[in-house]
Amino acid sequence: MDINQLEVLVVVARERSFSRAAEVLSRTQPAISQAVRRLETEIGEKLFDRSSKDGTLTLAGEVLLDYAKQMLNLRQTAHAAIKEMRDLHHGKVTISANEHTVFYLLPIIHEFRKLYPMIKIEVQRGVASRIPKEITAREVELGVISFKPTDTSVKSIPVLVDELALIVAPTHPLANKTSVSVKELGVETFIAHNAHSPYRQKVIETFEKNNTRLNISVELPSLEAIKKLVEKGAGVALVPKLSAQSEIADGHLRALSVQEMKLERRLNIIYRRNSVLSHAAKMFLKLAKEMSS
Repeated sequence: MDINQLEVLVVVARERSFSRAAEVLSRTQPAISQAVRRLETEIGEKLFDRSSKDGTLTLAGEVLLDYAKQMLNLRQTAHAAIKEMRDLHHGKVTISANEHTVFYLLPIIHEFRKLYPMIKIEVQRGVASRIPKEITAREVELGVISFKPTDTSVKSIPVLVDELALIVAPTHPLANKTSVSVKELGVETFIAHNAHSPYRQKVIETFEKNNTRLNISVELPSLEAIKKLVEKGAGVALVPKLSAQSEIADGHLRALSVQEMKLERRLNIIYRRNSVLSHAAKMFLKLAKEMSS
């Protein structure tokens, strides 16, 4: 199976057109069609639905596409590794994190940049449940998640324990307290993230168990927006404490614990087991371990 044929498959699938793929790859359309036909002959299956005009993949094409992407990513990783061998002062570390876990990375990135200013850091926004798959597919080298992955091909290192905190504005009547009960929150207006999660479900169940109404009046798509609205006194919110550390330290928000809700999240850095990490990723992982100890 020729790597160039796999590249043709990926580009045709992405562009949804043989002619546009030919332009992208600077080849003729007959050459693109011939590469696909050779691949189909070797596989023994049709990869594209010829009756469609938009480069629609068959089921066999979709299966092969996933592997083709992995092989192309592996080729790119190999080229990057060789380049790093030639110049150890340059490199790149790629990380996947979601909106919550990215806050853990900020102080590490700050220290890493002071130690290795020539190394580029790319943090991609990932969906927590998909980050282990991104690792195994070699789309990124490192990931940060708030659960331990079940995939045995992924290795995880615990680095931090975060907790759920009730945040309120400094002018809120609860601002001078350190903890509250669920019963006290029945009169509060809550601002919540609109992404459903196991932790959101646990909060709902805790309120139901205590026969207390959970009044979610606003749902927003980001933690930053939630914090800003809480600062304005528009309501209260339950968020990972890590995500609000800066505002709490600056006095823009107050954080309280809820007595019936001791919900902790253990953050883990994950990477592909038995893989050779780039020099940049190794240095980043080493610094993360040192800063978590």
